[in-house]
Amino acid sequence: MKLYALSLGAGLLVGIIYSLLSVRSPAPPMIALVGLLGILIGEQIIPVGKQLLAGDTFKSACTQTKATDHVLGSLPGRHGATDSSCKSDKPADTHS
Repeated sequence: MKLYALSLGAGLLVGIIYSLLSVRSPAPPMIALVGLLGILIGEQIIPVGKQLLAGDTFKSACTQTKATDHVLGSLPGRHGATDSSCKSDKPADTHS
């Protein structure tokens, strides 16, 4: 229940910011995508910041927290790196 309240609070805050910027919701696709990128980067500020405070370089901090992988996802040409969270024990749905 607490997570729902926090999610609602974050949504209200974004709605207020949109109103102050005179952006209608749903936002135009480019504004929405930039906002989503901001969310992804914002999620990484605390973990990377902790590593930087521990004395790591920025590159090392991003590597240790897997921040780049989280923000960018699987990039083309990185087929060797598998993400176990994307795998499922359930068979794929084969409806035609």
